[in-house]
Amino acid sequence: MTTAEHGRPGPGGESPLVTSCGRRIRVKCLRLAIPERPIGRVTLDVGGDHGEEPGVWTALTADEARDLARRLLAHAAAAESGTAHTDAPTSTS
Repeated sequence: MTTAEHGRPGPGGESPLVTSCGRRIRVKCLRLAIPERPIGRVTLDVGGDHGEEPGVWTALTADEARDLARRLLAHAAAAESGTAHTDAPTSTS
């Protein structure tokens, strides 16, 4: 990777992604063992920047995580090829 490096390992053994602007991004699996309906989510934690501005996090269903991954890959390909449009709509199919 040219614009990011890996930081120290997290609890799952995988290092957070450290972006070129200094934010640490951690991806984890969240499991809530509720007897009547267990819940599993993929969490995305975007830490603060160098100035220690607060970060954000979200918990995604498996389908939402796959959709996000698809969108990230599509935008990465467009950015590399020089065809990226910042205001282009993204398909949700």
